[in-house]
Amino acid sequence: MLTQERYQSILSIVNEKNAVTVSELAEYLEISESTVRRDLTALDELGKLKKVFGGATSIIKPEGVYEDSVSTRENLMKEEKTEIGRYCAKTINNADFVYIDSGTTTSRLIDFIDNNKATYVTNGIVHARKLVQKGLNAYLVGGKVKPATEAVVGAEGIANLKNFNFSKAFLGANGIDINSGFTTPDIEEAMMKEAAVKHSYMAFVLADHTKFRRVFSVTFAQLRTCCVITDVLPDSKYAKETVIKEVMK
Repeated sequence: MLTQERYQSILSIVNEKNAVTVSELAEYLEISESTVRRDLTALDELGKLKKVFGGATSIIKPEGVYEDSVSTRENLMKEEKTEIGRYCAKTINNADFVYIDSGTTTSRLIDFIDNNKATYVTNGIVHARKLVQKGLNAYLVGGKVKPATEAVVGAEGIANLKNFNFSKAFLGANGIDINSGFTTPDIEEAMMKEAAVKHSYMAFVLADHTKFRRVFSVTFAQLRTCCVITDVLPDSKYAKETVIKEVMK
């Protein structure tokens, strides 16, 4: 497990339980206690949690509008994103008119697409290039470009999406919560995602297990409106709200 993956896993456990011991973390993650202590020290210095004698406690902090860069997120949960992308690519049929949202997990999906009869629309700059390089029939939504996520957003982009009727939409999300639904930090990106969901026959949110129990500033859809494709579901209660596929169970 890479360092950043351990950090994310530790934070997920600490935030869920509010307080956890070094030995518990070592057992959960199957790593040594010395590694856990080093990671807790690093995370404490980053202000992500509070290191205490024998363990760590959660720092109550809203997710807010903070969002990691694309390069940072690409290095998180690589194996999980790969399996999620691999599974989703297999669901694309010849007659599909597909929307692919910007994001690192949806980008991984493109790596496995081999259907050259379907038509693809995306708001991701990198996504569009990858689709074209594979010789696929692709369209890029026009509008304002958001540098942090390399995504097309804004009123023009939303207007473009309202003209389409997608058979399938593959979307990313920063947070998934029972009450708040699918959330993201950026208002303009949330509006693009919302439009894509409304104009799709089937909408899929591609998200690894670390996205659950997290809430960001803007809700773009309620749980019941989208299926979730994840690696492993961290809490069975989500399965009561919508269809969820675990690809690494």
